[in-house]
Amino acid sequence: MNQPLVCMTLTGKTLEENLKLVKKYEKYIDLVELRVDHLNEDEQLYARRFPAMIYQPCILTIRRDIDGGQFTGGDFARTNLFARALAFANPDKSKNFAFVDFEEDFHIPSIQDAAMAFGVRIIRSCHSMKEPILNIRERCDIMRKTGYEIPKIAFMPHSLSDVLNLLKEGEAMTQYEHILCAMGPEGFPSRVLASRTNSFLTYVSPEEVIENTKAIGHIDPVTINEMYHFKSINQETALYGIAGWPLLKTSSPAIHNKGYEEKKINAVYIPYRSQLISDTLTFCEGAGVKGLSVTIPHKESVMYYINEQSPEVAQIGACNTLVRKNNKWLGYNTDAPGFRRALEEFLGPVKIKHKKVAVIGAGGAAKAIVYVLKQMGARVCIFNRTVEAAMQLADKYGFNYCQLDAHCAAKLDEYSNLIVQTTSVGMNSEGPSNAENDPIYFYDFRGNELLFDIIYEPSTTPVMRRAELSGCRVCNGYKMLEYQAYEQFKLFTGRSYE
Repeated sequence: MNQPLVCMTLTGKTLEENLKLVKKYEKYIDLVELRVDHLNEDEQLYARRFPAMIYQPCILTIRRDIDGGQFTGGDFARTNLFARALAFANPDKSKNFAFVDFEEDFHIPSIQDAAMAFGVRIIRSCHSMKEPILNIRERCDIMRKTGYEIPKIAFMPHSLSDVLNLLKEGEAMTQYEHILCAMGPEGFPSRVLASRTNSFLTYVSPEEVIENTKAIGHIDPVTINEMYHFKSINQETALYGIAGWPLLKTSSPAIHNKGYEEKKINAVYIPYRSQLISDTLTFCEGAGVKGLSVTIPHKESVMYYINEQSPEVAQIGACNTLVRKNNKWLGYNTDAPGFRRALEEFLGPVKIKHKKVAVIGAGGAAKAIVYVLKQMGARVCIFNRTVEAAMQLADKYGFNYCQLDAHCAAKLDEYSNLIVQTTSVGMNSEGPSNAENDPIYFYDFRGNELLFDIIYEPSTTPVMRRAELSGCRVCNGYKMLEYQAYEQFKLFTGRSYE
């Protein structure tokens, strides 16, 4: 099968808006899909003009609301729009729509005959917005009425296991062109790994209108090309990635994929999103993933599934790196060396031996950080909303602990030479500090504290901003992420990143 094409879905309100988007992204795409259902009503009448305005092949789509689109009119009105858009074919076929998307239950012989007569290929589509589709090959065979049609299946998976089924069935489908896609956050691997399913194309959306398609899992054409190197992925490409939930934003793919490109390694690193680490591991085993970064909330629960673990993992009680070898998962912890290197850079000449350090949180990341602070000779107090978790972690190293609430301000002040914030509170939060986005909102910074927040998105969290305004030196978690990723890269590939 040929390499999948990159198709940019156009959901602008006017033809002119969509034309500007095509011109902006033309070097990243192979064809476009004009979503007439997103056009203003008066603009819909002139959809016929669009193919002649661009140089790329164009798919005509008028998606009904029941299939995830915006069209709410009746079948008669939609049929008229299809007829109008396909009518008066230009002798120059490049000025006509190259494809038209008809749902599997849309059968209007006159329009289908016109499409075939004008050389417009029919994409026969099936969309399941709430349930996975499992019998993919069978459904495609049924939808493909003639050899002229391209069957398309897009569904919302309930788990990564549904996505794995799509990959497995797609791998065996080499007899005819087809389009396969799992939607939503879990479905993301199917978009980047379209070559694995022998899919005719994968869909992307321009950054300017991506909110229109974000719920079904679109990414932008620049990211799929420059970060994931989509055109280079083939059946021999080694798979790596990151496991977590919800994993809304992660810089790990950018770091790892840059390394593969620079070292000329045929590999790709992508997010595998699932609420259950067991679901992720089942997918990874079935898809042949060779290495996995593990992030929130799986760093502790993954311990139950490791076949062999490094001494650091055993001591820390949390794992953030898995390597697949001889059908076994080997567990490592690169958070610890990553944090230590980033912290030492941040501290500079300042030594924390015998200094009083507050650790906010007692989860998987905190466990690695407390392990490092013990090695560095710090005197630590662990603050956590669930005091039992703080006590358990503190007792392991002979440290103090305290419940994290407004009553602990004095204790926090006592251990404020360095404050290390390890929770997810503040992640993806740009607003002013409050009880929801600042884990120590009740604490008044004096200005001489050092604050290390392991969150890196946003680059300045609400607690960091508040500390900075008080005169404190602050550091986010990007360098920690980067340095632990370098360690993972070596475990994955056997080669140094730097």
